[in-house]
Amino acid sequence: MGVDTAIEFTDYLLYEKTGQHLSDLQCCILKQVWGGKTYRAIATIAGYSEGHVKDVASQLWRLLSDVLGERITKGNYRSRLVYWLKRAKRKMVHVAEEAWPRVSASHTSQSTQKTIPNSESPILDPHFIGRSAALETINTISHQGHKIIVIQGEGGLGKTTLAQHYLRQMTFDVVLEWRIAQETSSLTAVKNILDEWLRQDLNDEPGQDLSISLSRLKRHLKQKRVGILIDNLEPALDGDGQFVIEARCYAELLKLLADFSINATTLITSRDRLCEPGIRAYHYRLPRLTFTDWQQCFTYHQLRLPEVDKILQRLHRAYGGNAKAMEILCSTVQTDFNGDLEAYWQAYGADPLAEIDLNNLVISQINRLQCLDLIAYQLLCRLSCYRYQTIATLSLPAVLAQCNSTDGQRAISSLRNRSLIEMENGQYWLHPVIRAVAIERLRQSDLWYQANQVAAQYWTNSIEKLTELLDAQKALEAYYHYVAIDEYQAAAQVLLQSRHNQWQQFLPLASSLYRMGLLQPVSTLILEVLSHLETAPDPLPQVSELRNILGDIYWITGEISQAIECQQGAISTTQQRLAITDPADSLNHYYLQMLNIDSRLSLGLYAMDLWELDQAKAAFNTVIELGQDTPHQAWADKAMVALALALAYHNQTKAAHTLASQCLSTFAHHSPKSGRLAYFIQLLGQTYGQLGDMEQAETLHQQALTFADVGHYLQVKAKALTGLATIARQRQHMDRAMDYHRQSIALFHSIGAKCDLANAHVELGHSYMSLHQKDTAHEHWHRALALYSDIHAQKQVNRVEKLLG
Repeated sequence: MGVDTAIEFTDYLLYEKTGQHLSDLQCCILKQVWGGKTYRAIATIAGYSEGHVKDVASQLWRLLSDVLGERITKGNYRSRLVYWLKRAKRKMVHVAEEAWPRVSASHTSQSTQKTIPNSESPILDPHFIGRSAALETINTISHQGHKIIVIQGEGGLGKTTLAQHYLRQMTFDVVLEWRIAQETSSLTAVKNILDEWLRQDLNDEPGQDLSISLSRLKRHLKQKRVGILIDNLEPALDGDGQFVIEARCYAELLKLLADFSINATTLITSRDRLCEPGIRAYHYRLPRLTFTDWQQCFTYHQLRLPEVDKILQRLHRAYGGNAKAMEILCSTVQTDFNGDLEAYWQAYGADPLAEIDLNNLVISQINRLQCLDLIAYQLLCRLSCYRYQTIATLSLPAVLAQCNSTDGQRAISSLRNRSLIEMENGQYWLHPVIRAVAIERLRQSDLWYQANQVAAQYWTNSIEKLTELLDAQKALEAYYHYVAIDEYQAAAQVLLQSRHNQWQQFLPLASSLYRMGLLQPVSTLILEVLSHLETAPDPLPQVSELRNILGDIYWITGEISQAIECQQGAISTTQQRLAITDPADSLNHYYLQMLNIDSRLSLGLYAMDLWELDQAKAAFNTVIELGQDTPHQAWADKAMVALALALAYHNQTKAAHTLASQCLSTFAHHSPKSGRLAYFIQLLGQTYGQLGDMEQAETLHQQALTFADVGHYLQVKAKALTGLATIARQRQHMDRAMDYHRQSIALFHSIGAKCDLANAHVELGHSYMSLHQKDTAHEHWHRALALYSDIHAQKQVNRVEKLLG
């Protein structure tokens, strides 16, 4: 089904309901949503503001939800339209068969006739047989006030499918999903999940620590009706049903989700019971499918069922009515035995009854596949190396990357025919039980290294530009594959590979990821790979750049002592490399010297934040000396801006003004796309503000604000707002000043920038003093004092103590 067909079908549905066809903008939204575009990208394509596009899209989803009787959202539009169009097509086929019956109808088997309901009968969903009662039960449990419902049962019972159907059926404002890693060693920190929910699904900024993010999530859960799916919890549980050490923080999230004051329903799927103290959860043990359900499924697939009560009943009893077992058996009988259940029974004899659980059935089917189709068997094993976690499904190219044979499509068909691979809307994945069996075999084979290497290369080569967070997450998958095979240098290179991002910047993946807000996850990955690279006898080139990036992350989050340590380490390693690098190797020499200069510039900026102005000036002068009239002139230009501000702070007005004027000329002709300069433009704005030129300061802060919005620099945006607040205060525009203060403090608080937040509180205190509100001013200065003390900025502490008298 193509996007044009989907739009035509949507237009037909809405015209029947409203008498109006889709507008050009609505068609554009549907087309781009089908292709996975963000609202921001759609706004750019359509030529409207992002807010207007969101409003039109929201109205469109409401109309479609009314027409189809289920909740339609940006996230599920494609999958639900495919479902409804297939359903409409099946109805047309049934009507046609009634109007023009087949000549050979008398020869049609009884079982086949049962699969053709009349047009008045409900359409059977073969993937959701026998679960209507379970759906009603969950609905009843939810209406009784239970906030967390644990759907419990063995693998393959259909827990996830049931939960997804429920969330699609209910009219939630937002649906949040979290697929727990399938192995305990790969569990994701709950802070990372909260960051993604807040930023991607709730349009909010996460807090620097877990408690702040939980508080913000709780606010959204009170304001909106939210459905949440936490899938596959058991890898996070120990033998007593409590969270393993790596997942202790999961309990904090679940305690929030169990709060009766929120307007959310959370479904958790798990094979094991959750017994964590302090978490209120209703456990619903999902019943197995009945024999009638199995009959319905086998009949739907037009399998020949002689003596059905004998053979099928015994199979149903042997597998305990397991849904995935039913699906695998149907596929096997259809593919390998021409739809003849009796032939399957004769081939296996009593063996199926010995395989009394899904795991054994999967093992037997994979063993059979190994005998019948070695290429498909190897493909299945190789596909198990993918994580199916952050990126839960694979595109066709990702699947084919693991199959060197030209017969890859046939191998995929072989797996699909045996229900050993799942597929929907062109996306593929492995059932957790099947993946567990396959990956165990892959790890023991000589294909383990090769499969992970191929997967890593696929992810790296498939992403050329980072247009949204999903692109960055896909590129990052390569990191995990290299770590799995202990290739830590290659893993480091994944983090350091530069690409153009959505803000027209050419940055390493790690830098783009932390710019997208994933500060904590990126720092964790860098620390993991550094722990291996730093043990090498000779300094590796990646170590310096990783330390440089990590230092900036620490700086943004207010961990200045650790930031300084990182940059000093980067300088030390870089100088060692420079000492042994052949000057004739110009590219490598340029790269190493760039890191050396950049780290020194960072140390100067850190020193200025700590009010160590002499250290800052020394660092900036060193950068200017190393970079001026060299290929690294851009770093010298930045250092001049910072030096001008340091001189202004030291009341060296004439020198500061001369340097600032020179910098102003240098920076004057850059476009907003030069977002890399945004930080230094706002520094120049601070310099002119310190020198008393408020008009020039305001112009520069406004320019920095524009650059920051284009480049998604929250730190720069907040610093520019603080600068504008100071200017408004000096002009006695107090309402405007207070508005700027509130915005800047909220942004600094969201990213956890302690030093910048402290300075913002100092400036807000000055504004309250201008309003003759001494107590409130002192309250903010005390907050600044606490923040400066926390980061050991003693000279800043001394400055604030003088303000407090």
